[in-house]
Amino acid sequence: MSYDRPHYDRPHRGGGNRRRYKDDYDTHDRRRESFESPEQILKNTIIKLGEVDAIQELPRLAKQIREQVPLSVPAISEGIRIAVTEQPYKIPYYAALLRLLHDPTEGENAESSTSSSLGKQVLEDFWKGFQGYLDKLAWRDVRQCIHFFAHLTVAQVISIESMSALLQSFAAVLDEFGVSYGRGRNAALCAIEGLIISGAVMAKSSSSNTTEIIKTVQNYNDSIYSPKLLVQPAMSLFTESRSMENADEVIDTGLFVLKSLDSSEFVEASESFPQPYLNFPDLDPTVSAPFELPAILVPPEVIELDGLATDAGEDAQVKKEDWPQYFFHLFDNEACTTPDPATPAGFLVRSQILDTIDIFEVNRKECARLLLEYPKWCVPGTFKPKPGAPEPEFESGKNWQLESTVIETVLGSLYLLPESTHKTVYHIALITELCKLSPSTVGPAVGKSIRRLYTALGDGFDVENARRFAEWFAVHMSNFGFQWVWKEWLPDLELSEQHPKRTFIRRALEFEIRLSYHDRVLKTLPEPMQNDTTVISDQTPGPAFEYEDPTHPHYDTAQSILSLLRGRSKANEVLSHIESLKTTFESSGTHLHVDNTIRSISIHCLLSIGSRSFSHLLNAIERYLPLLRGLAGTDAESKQDILSAVASFWRLNRQMVNIVFDKLMQYQIVDPTDVVGWTFENVGGDAHLSGMRPMSLSAFEWDLLRGALDKANGRVMVARRKVAALRKEHDDSVARVKASVGADVGSIEMDADVKPFKQDDSASENPQLTVALKAFASLTREQKGALARTIEGFVSCLAPSPSVGRQNPHAETVITEQAWETRVTWTADEWNTWETWGWYRHFCRTASISERLYSPYLRNYQETLGTVGFAKIEGSTSPAAKLMKKTWGMATGQES
Repeated sequence: MSYDRPHYDRPHRGGGNRRRYKDDYDTHDRRRESFESPEQILKNTIIKLGEVDAIQELPRLAKQIREQVPLSVPAISEGIRIAVTEQPYKIPYYAALLRLLHDPTEGENAESSTSSSLGKQVLEDFWKGFQGYLDKLAWRDVRQCIHFFAHLTVAQVISIESMSALLQSFAAVLDEFGVSYGRGRNAALCAIEGLIISGAVMAKSSSSNTTEIIKTVQNYNDSIYSPKLLVQPAMSLFTESRSMENADEVIDTGLFVLKSLDSSEFVEASESFPQPYLNFPDLDPTVSAPFELPAILVPPEVIELDGLATDAGEDAQVKKEDWPQYFFHLFDNEACTTPDPATPAGFLVRSQILDTIDIFEVNRKECARLLLEYPKWCVPGTFKPKPGAPEPEFESGKNWQLESTVIETVLGSLYLLPESTHKTVYHIALITELCKLSPSTVGPAVGKSIRRLYTALGDGFDVENARRFAEWFAVHMSNFGFQWVWKEWLPDLELSEQHPKRTFIRRALEFEIRLSYHDRVLKTLPEPMQNDTTVISDQTPGPAFEYEDPTHPHYDTAQSILSLLRGRSKANEVLSHIESLKTTFESSGTHLHVDNTIRSISIHCLLSIGSRSFSHLLNAIERYLPLLRGLAGTDAESKQDILSAVASFWRLNRQMVNIVFDKLMQYQIVDPTDVVGWTFENVGGDAHLSGMRPMSLSAFEWDLLRGALDKANGRVMVARRKVAALRKEHDDSVARVKASVGADVGSIEMDADVKPFKQDDSASENPQLTVALKAFASLTREQKGALARTIEGFVSCLAPSPSVGRQNPHAETVITEQAWETRVTWTADEWNTWETWGWYRHFCRTASISERLYSPYLRNYQETLGTVGFAKIEGSTSPAAKLMKKTWGMATGQES
């Protein structure tokens, strides 16, 4: 509504005041407007280079910079530094800009130009920013700066000798004793990508050490053989080859590219990325001397210790481990659909797309737009032109499909093991934005990708990646009306019920139903799938209240408990009623398992009143916590009964089983070890809780295990931080007391925050700290118990002792090459066993949702867990037992 309408200006109506208020507001708002300074305008102009045509803008921008009065070198340097680290696809053009700034101005003599070149001043200031990135070990920013320096070396702005020394400094990191894989991989990529870009000029220099750098990276790569076997996107249980037909490991590929270029004297490199600075005349070193990069030393890796010792005395270094990165290929490189990463152009294109995805995680819409505009920053002819666009002036011989390249790279990042670079939802949302921006071109690429991934399911696609694929497929379908050509997969209904393709269809539909509702999803399927209950259930997901039927023998008993719960009776009243029912059952003499029956009825009734919504569930659990604790007691059997009752009540909605288990652990009704034990006692693969088939795990059981292990690890982390805070508070108070009485504060031990915490005399003086230390020790034992019980469970599934009743005869056969080659004849039990092997591998390498790897805990407790977990197969020579121990050794670092 406008305040300037005439009827507001009538006398005594306040119109004038309102208009005056509006005028005052506008004046005040104008006073608050921020005006950019000349330096800010120049910096923003630098960052926005190339919005129209970078080549034409370069001379104008260089002239604008030189004419800036007063000249602000820090503003110029900051603009270039921001652009280089946040817009890596523009790096060659910023190198060209600095090349222009390195030229002497008209009338400038040689002596003054070598000492006061504007390009040199900017580069000196830029180096300060690079040193800051290096000090913080901001590896992505460091690597982008290396790209920038490499281009400037080709442009003759930076000396070859200093660039060679810079790359050698990163190669030296690989020779450090005990270097972590994350540090080694990042340093190796800096050296590899820097050499790919600058190798053409460095190879011509007699002072170049290209061969030494390649040899250093090769030696490091050879030393990390075993970890690569655990993170390959396709699972192979019978071979130890790290080369794959449809995937490549980033360091392996980078080395292959470097060796190929080195053998050809880097001829192909000049055609792989833009070099706009080569259009300028060569620099005269007597007039514009090359810039000498200062020598560097890569700072050591910061190891975060929270100062706590486990009860065994060793320090627990809880740190996210990096693993080798295998990227899955969806398309045939020979058909020139997508870049071959084993070529210089293909390797750098993937690197830049991955960096763009990483940088713009905060803005998926902008990321999608930039990815679809990426060809603008490549050599002409790298990607096929859009329909109606002019043909490139010359053919590069590539003509890759942009959309297929982008989708393959995004999905390759999603399917990194043991965890993707970013959260799954970011990759899914990014693909959705790409489809919205260009549905006619991105849509077909997504469809092809889905079909390629579906085909890979039958060829050993890793079980964790298959689960992520089902999640992405379901969410993507929900974003586009659940439209998919399901009839393409009708022939696969003839496959075994537990074949990975059948399992994928079943899980994807289950996820779709969670995102919509049963009937909506059912109508999208062809009739053969609608009528197949092994594809989609004929029942709507919901509670299965066993005692709801009036004909059930315990119907009246359940109704009596329900009436109390619905009437919000106090927990002690409900417990008293349950005890009276128990007495009645015992006196009747007709019930063999009275306690079990009572617990089942009580839990079903409690879940029934909480089944309407998630908030109803939380309210019911919180109101009747004393009831739950009374039912759980202190024995393991009671807790197992509660978990079984939950699984029975929500058997039609397995997502709720996971949710309720999590809440029971949160309120400490059951422990993580109880959930782990229950899971392995009731496993039966996707055949639900049959209890009759060989013990095996599906994605559902793995979700239960992961939730339990995350809970155990999370509690330890919380307790660890609490003790650290209390210990610091205690030490600070001691220091203040000593200072107040004149004590020499300098004599106080300054490294107390990194010492292993022990319950010493000082702790006993602080009751809160004593309690926290006891809690930490208890939770640590619980954590070790959950991990040990998980290993024991996998042993019972894959390498059971002969005395165990439920033997799995397929555990040793599915891991052989001969069996794998005849997998088309496998039964459901064999596929279930193969999937269980996959979840065991994932347990050993995996990361939880909260980004804490289990592997650090496994390494802390490897001696204890190895002794306890593998006790039943100690000395066994069976192939299954050997493979389990070998996989364990790879995950804990015992296998080199």
